Amino acid sequence: MNTITIARRELISYFRSPIAYGVMAFFALIAGYFFYVAVVYFVRRGLESSMMGQSFPMDLNEFVIRPVFSNISVIGLFLIPMITMRLFAEEKRTGTIELLVTSPLRDLEIILGKWTAALLLYASMLGISVLSMALLFAYGKPDWRPILVGYLGLLLLGGALLSIGTFISTCTKNQIVAGVAGFAVCLLLWVLDWASSFETSVTAKVVSYLSVLQHFDSFSKGVLDLKDVVFYVSVIFVGLFLTARSLESLRWRS
Repeated sequence: MNTITIARRELISYFRSPIAYGVMAFFALIAGYFFYVAVVYFVRRGLESSMMGQSFPMDLNEFVIRPVFSNISVIGLFLIPMITMRLFAEEKRTGTIELLVTSPLRDLEIILGKWTAALLLYASMLGISVLSMALLFAYGKPDWRPILVGYLGLLLLGGALLSIGTFISTCTKNQIVAGVAGFAVCLLLWVLDWASSFETSVTAKVVSYLSVLQHFDSFSKGVLDLKDVVFYVSVIFVGLFLTARSLESLRWRS
């Protein structure tokens, strides 16, 4: 119950500031553009193939949905730090963190409440793209199962990066610093996959495995792989665990 109360409080604070509206507007603009480009490319290729008497595989999932999901994941890389940067940094800046950590609330309730609010805002952001997907069902016949798997992957990916951003927000009272540091860490976790592009050693493969991008690839294809789900859940656990340890240190200092 306390977790829900904190989550509601955080959501209200998001929409009382320009953060939620700015993030959702930016996402709607960029995601809508990527969707438009993917659809135009798909239609143009189909028309060109028909005019030349060639067959073109009219697979909406492969030529529209998969690229759109991949691009949405990249957009999240930039927007997630904006969502998490204020979670604890703002509390520390205004001095309300002392009241929070000395309250009867448990650390787990505080952390889960704030992380859940951030995840709900992220899910609301993804919900905007559902309108675009609805157009595909109105004018085409895409397979709905890969779409659900893709959105599940986006939620797990977002939850993982949000947990990391939540931890970083406990380390500073400056929102800008929290946002920049959060983006830097998220970007690092994103590009770790490049390690396997240059080397084939065991170390390179281990580093590549830690990349959040590598584990989203199967989701974007509509493939639900348990090992990828376990990876994201593990990252969420580690991020929230580190947040708990950081918040515990604040409690002792208070």
